Amino acid sequence: MRPHPLLYQINTWVWLTDLSQHYGVTITLENVPDEELDRIAAYHFDAVWLMGIWERSVHGRVVAQTLPNLREEYRRALPTVTELEIVGSPYAVYRYSVDPHYGGRAALASIRARLARRGLKLILDYVPNHVAIDNPTLLSHAAAYVQATPHLLSAHPEWFFKPPIPNAPPDMYVAHGRDPYFAPWSDTAQVDAFAPAARQLAIETLSDIASQSDGVRCDMAMLLVNRIFASTWGRTEQPAEEFWRVVIPAIKRQFPDFQFIAEVYWDMEGELLAQGFDYCYDKRLYDRLLHESPQAVRDHISADVRYQRQMVRFVENHDEARAVTAFGPARSRAAAALSLTLPGMGFVHEGQIEGRKVKVPVQLGQRVAEPPDPDSIAFYRRLLDVLDDPAFHDGVWMQLAPLPFPHDGANYDALIAYAWAYRGDWRVIVANVSGAEIRARLPLPNPALDGAAQWQFEDVLSGGEPITCPSGQLLAGGLPLTLPPNTVRIYRMRSV
Repeated sequence: MRPHPLLYQINTWVWLTDLSQHYGVTITLENVPDEELDRIAAYHFDAVWLMGIWERSVHGRVVAQTLPNLREEYRRALPTVTELEIVGSPYAVYRYSVDPHYGGRAALASIRARLARRGLKLILDYVPNHVAIDNPTLLSHAAAYVQATPHLLSAHPEWFFKPPIPNAPPDMYVAHGRDPYFAPWSDTAQVDAFAPAARQLAIETLSDIASQSDGVRCDMAMLLVNRIFASTWGRTEQPAEEFWRVVIPAIKRQFPDFQFIAEVYWDMEGELLAQGFDYCYDKRLYDRLLHESPQAVRDHISADVRYQRQMVRFVENHDEARAVTAFGPARSRAAAALSLTLPGMGFVHEGQIEGRKVKVPVQLGQRVAEPPDPDSIAFYRRLLDVLDDPAFHDGVWMQLAPLPFPHDGANYDALIAYAWAYRGDWRVIVANVSGAEIRARLPLPNPALDGAAQWQFEDVLSGGEPITCPSGQLLAGGLPLTLPPNTVRIYRMRSV
């Protein structure tokens, strides 16, 4: 992948359901029409994440169909929902084999080859913390899972279950998967991150996944960190090595270019990068864009660029509300333009381009029809066309510091500004993600400024009249800017 790549997430089951309805035939990964893959490739993505590719659990589906809180969520997303549309969670993996619903392993190999011909890498899921309650490895690799002790079973009976698997020992109790801040996931079984058997099983599983794809998005990757796992499960002794420090190098030795992407929270991004991940979710940026001030966003992107280039930047994914719903239409586009033009991996969720508003629970295999928003499509087409420029992938990134006009502060310190420079070609990005107009001056540390009489700043994202500014003014006071609320401008800078 290019430096600072672009990733496109697809909810595979829902996507294929939509395509089957649109084309009037059953679509699997084997026969996705060329025009659909061409449409994705035309947005200049570097990789496609086919979310939920692995075989789903029959017992997990029953759990998904019967939990009252989930049924209410399904009805909000799909008012006509029936049990047929509740297909179970893709994060309760029955087996790491391509689900037969998608056409099996050969179908995945076929679409991977077709994506590769279009310059697209393939990313798949890996769920390290847990498997489905009926996963066959609960018997074949029992030592890889957290088993009940008499004390824990007595103190927390709701944490444990008898595996619904033929020939399971009658006294076998296995823990449900857990995040320490929430109730157990009742469709899952907890991996014992400290057990050598679990680490070996992870290596074997990931080796097989790596033979079929170019990378994995690792669900809740921080739950396997020694100190987190020990705290969650009350372990007093920890292994000498971290789970990921054992597993990732074992895969990289076989597949050096294979990419590891961590879903990670609790400000543990640096810790996971140090343990071998290539990229980590930047959930903190998302939260600051949604809930905090522009100054907090600006402070956030002041981190070392070597760290930032390993962040995954997004304004929505399958766990979050749709961006249009969470931010509002104008603000969602401004936040997207800002997040995708920063260093790191830009991440776009399927449906985000079309302006979809309804979040689809991962347990559903169908979604409500929503008319595409032409304005949203036009915006993302322009933005992603702009981002295909080499400046955003091979250039040098720098943060810029705005200044007020004399006697006119006008909210200048809410301006977020940065630039990409590539072989003397500059892109200057200025963002107003606040609710008020910004007036500011922007000094530009471009060594070429005194080499021409005038400079033109063309907004390649939104169009409009270019700004022409004498070199002397730029050198003395900086670029004068007035930005309405929820506006991002991407300027191409050239001498005239």
